[in-house]
Amino acid sequence: MTNPLYRNDSPGEFPDSWYAATTDIPPPRPSLRGTHKADVCIVGAGYTGLTAALHLARKGLRVIVLDAHRAGFGASGRNGGMVCSGYNWMQKDLAAKLGHDTARALWDLAEDAKSDLRDLAARHASDSRYTPGAVYGACKAGDLPALHEEVAYVQDHYAYNAITPLDRTGIRDIVRTESYAGGTLDMGAGHIHPLRYAVGLAQAAVSAGAVIFEQSEVHHIAPGTPAKVRTGRGHVAADHVILAGNGYLPGLNRTVAAKVMPINSFMCATEPLGDRAASVLARDVAVADTKFVVNYFRLSQDNRLLFGGRESYSLGYPSDIKTALVARMEGLFPQIKGVGIDHVWGGTLGITATRLPSVQRVAPNVIAAGGFSGHGVALSGMAGRVMAEAVMGQAGRFDVMSQLPVPSFPGGAAFRAPVLTLAMTWYALRDRLGV
Repeated sequence: MTNPLYRNDSPGEFPDSWYAATTDIPPPRPSLRGTHKADVCIVGAGYTGLTAALHLARKGLRVIVLDAHRAGFGASGRNGGMVCSGYNWMQKDLAAKLGHDTARALWDLAEDAKSDLRDLAARHASDSRYTPGAVYGACKAGDLPALHEEVAYVQDHYAYNAITPLDRTGIRDIVRTESYAGGTLDMGAGHIHPLRYAVGLAQAAVSAGAVIFEQSEVHHIAPGTPAKVRTGRGHVAADHVILAGNGYLPGLNRTVAAKVMPINSFMCATEPLGDRAASVLARDVAVADTKFVVNYFRLSQDNRLLFGGRESYSLGYPSDIKTALVARMEGLFPQIKGVGIDHVWGGTLGITATRLPSVQRVAPNVIAAGGFSGHGVALSGMAGRVMAEAVMGQAGRFDVMSQLPVPSFPGGAAFRAPVLTLAMTWYALRDRLGV
């Protein structure tokens, strides 16, 4: 199948991930049938759509959420769980591009995103176990000066003192690999069980009054006031529409598709490491690094290594996910070579040409957000919140977030995949060569 909604997954079935195996997943919700009316119809029940639904429903609006599979089924329930500070660009680069005032406003949004996540997790998903601490590792000595300059920048300009620079010895004391020349430790960032968090958000939205219809793929959105959001067995007439499907919006809106492209990323979970866990990570932190095809990992509650670190730019998953992924893991941590692997899974995320989120108005009453590019555990929820605010007539923070520079891919939606694949293959080769 060519549809990313079904190319790698069975309808409504969560992947064989460690997350799914350790989450109390509720029974399926009904599918949309017949005609419904709503103030807001949200397409996609991940962090973005669920957060928007929660805030809108709390204000008394009639909210319907449609998802082709299940709430939390996509990237929101499969990701590395790392809650990052800022964006995929360094703040000094955003300031150079957009000006200091806009960059500061964007920084404040990202800080609010982390604060919102911590609050929502504590209130609605305590079992998601938000834990502070994130390390960013420099794979080459040449990567280190820029990382440390960014630490100084956010300390000096924003009084952000939760982050500290690490030299080779400092990072080695936390991450037990010889592969990093240094890095940063950010105690204002952290990690979370992503699927438990998504499940908690969904229940909170429903408790606030939102209605979630699952296994309800949207095929078409007819413009107008109201807009008509059509599925195979019904439609929703809505005053406002929020597109929150990220990498799972196959051709639904060409404006979104021109800026947000789906790619696949993969993870594995080892068997419980027991005492060997301390030979991998000396602290309970999440880790990512400076490789273009990034490695990201952390320990689970039961001391498994949860490791992600390969991507594919074709629609389908590789026939063998495990071999290359485990090779990357063992390259970083030869001390656990041969460890048992209990779960391997993949998922689709949305990326943009600049690796910054795309937040945009695509019609007078249709707004969209996506393309979080692996940086979305906190930012996707903030995108949902600012879209909810915009629907309610308070578009200030939506307008700030929409200033992030996100051009269309060369060739637009039709030719983005082959152009991007060529570029990604080149950078992945540079990773392997250590260039």
